[in-house]
Parts: sequence; structure tokens; C-alpha cells
Amino acid sequence: MLTHLDFQGRASMVDVTDKAVTAREATAEARVRMRPETLQLIQQGGHPKGDVFAVARIAGIQAAKKTHELIPLCHPLLLTSIKVELAPEGEDCVHIRAVCKLAGQTGVEMEALTAASVAALTIYDMCKAVDKGMVIEGVRLLEKRGGKSGHWQVES
Repeated sequence: MLTHLDFQGRASMVDVTDKAVTAREATAEARVRMRPETLQLIQQGGHPKGDVFAVARIAGIQAAKKTHELIPLCHPLLLTSIKVELAPEGEDCVHIRAVCKLAGQTGVEMEALTAASVAALTIYDMCKAVDKGMVIEGVRLLEKRGGKSGHWQVES
């Protein structure tokens, strides 16, 4: 059953008033594929716009905090932790991992997915002048904990 539809099939925000406050956590990932020279430029700190990973990390954190402003039916949440990690993967890829936590009445999957997505978009934005062919891929939820549905993890 789709929880964001009312009994008449209209979009509506889920009422979480009676849900228990529990510790909740979600982990998401994304990848940005690029030319090896672009990744080298990022790693060597030679990018004219500055530290690409630092800017992307901050963008991901900011995006997680603003998810309810971007996704119409998301609740505004008081996130207690947001971590965005970026690391080279092979010679032509950046792997992004975002983890969001809170104690609340609804999950943080959308916040983690938004953080990973915006961090990837920021890398694209900062590097598009040297590599317009970059590809953002593999944006997905890896794991969620807490709430009524408990623990879920993507199958390897």
C-alpha cells in the first residue's frame, strides 16, 4: 500500500502523530564516473574551484537538512547526525556514502538519498568545465534501521 495516498487516491502527508519516537538511521550511496584525468585533478587539489570533496560534503549535509523543502510530502526532521563521505574508487569514479540519524517518528531514508544525490551533483557542477561527460549512477538506499519496519539492508 502506498502510504502517501489518502483513501481517495490523493497525495497526502503521512500522519506520524501516534508513531513512537525511536532511533532511526539510513545509509545511501551514489557514484560519479569521470575521466581518469578529472579524478586526478580532484585528488591532487589542482581544481581551480577549490577542494571538490569538501564542497560536495557540505552540499550533501545542507541538502539532507533541506529535504522536506525539496520533496513535497517529506516531514521536516531534526536530524542529529549527517555524515557524507567521498572517496576515489578505481581510476575513474568517486564513491559517495551518506548516513543520516535522528530520534523521531519517521525515517531518514529520503535525507540520506538526498545527501548522496546532491553531493554527486555538486561534483558534477564543480568539474563540468573539464569533463561534461561525467555520469551520476547507482543512487540507492543501502540500509535503514529503526521504526516499525525495523532493519533493512540491500542484498549484496
